[in-house]
Amino acid sequence: MIKRQSRKLNRAKKRMRLRNKLVGTTERPRLNVYKSLNNIYAQVINDENGNTLVAASTLDPELKDKVGNGGNTEAAKMVGELIAKRAQEKGCTKVVFDRAGYIYHGRVAALADAAREAGLEF
Repeated sequence: MIKRQSRKLNRAKKRMRLRNKLVGTTERPRLNVYKSLNNIYAQVINDENGNTLVAASTLDPELKDKVGNGGNTEAAKMVGELIAKRAQEKGCTKVVFDRAGYIYHGRVAALADAAREAGLEF
């Protein structure tokens, strides 16, 4: 009898396969996305130094009042615009997109498209 794996384990395997290929450098830091049921989070990370350059989420004070529900595509678009604005203030215009094992669809795609439109290049 074959045991079925959980969704969480499948995503963890995909995430590790992706992370073996994606590395954030000083020239091109990594734009990482994490989504929960109610919120979405984004970070720009320099893996060489091991530090987070900028971060944004639906829980930020700038967005918390504007976003009624943090778990929809409209909220993801706002987070994408905010992370792009903050990254450009730090001098990052080019990034490597890390979808962290999530399918490039819905909230993840909305965040990525909004970040591209706001000026990030990936």
